Amino acid sequence: MIMENLGLAASFLGVYMSLWFILAWAKGRNDLADQAWGLGFVGVAILSMLVNGAFGPSNLAVTAAVTAWGTRLFIHIHARHRGKPEDFRYVQMRAAWGRMAPLYSFLKVFLLQGVLLLAVATPVWFLNSENRDGLPGLAVLGLAIWAVGFLFEAVGDWQLGRFISDPANAGRIMTRGLWRYTRHPNYFGEVTQWWGLYLVALAFGGWWTVIGPLTISFLILKVSGIPMLERKYDANPEFQAYKKSTSAFFPLPPKS
Repeated sequence: MIMENLGLAASFLGVYMSLWFILAWAKGRNDLADQAWGLGFVGVAILSMLVNGAFGPSNLAVTAAVTAWGTRLFIHIHARHRGKPEDFRYVQMRAAWGRMAPLYSFLKVFLLQGVLLLAVATPVWFLNSENRDGLPGLAVLGLAIWAVGFLFEAVGDWQLGRFISDPANAGRIMTRGLWRYTRHPNYFGEVTQWWGLYLVALAFGGWWTVIGPLTISFLILKVSGIPMLERKYDANPEFQAYKKSTSAFFPLPPKS
């Protein structure tokens, strides 16, 4: 059933990301891929649960967790993008690709994101490949860790949203609340959630589903998360001072 569920998830994501690409190209903004990210996990979780009749306590808990996270993330990113220009990262990509932009947008943005989503979601489609009776202690621990990550991401996004909405903060760097202890509480929260879901999968023998949290950790810490975002502030002296005193990822007391 595991391989069948992998095929099911891959087929769904292929169609799902293709539809988002068509919509994005019609609107002329590839940053719709960011909105597609969260809902893609929701689709994988719910579809695999329904198709396999996986309604055990662990199945329901993980599917509910992924649905809550993915839906909140979609709403947050949709609200952040509404009425604003396309994200600068996607603008730079399109300019660099020139006439090949349509093909590369599909392959390097949407299709690639579908592949990465499939990898990150490994604990989810593994768990929902069959009915998981009971809720072992390790699974409970994993769900508790997931909850910590969810709160970090949600509260961090909420605090940043309030900060940005105040005109007095235009051009300033957010250094309050959770952002006082880590420069990226939302990224820390997202990674923490996936390590929590991995523990749930591990409780049912899915040790190899570590592919999921390792993938999201690598993406955020080394590729498209922290490095790409912070390059935007290389010439900002306020951010450079903040960078010296505040942990990049793990929440820690600020340095004096």
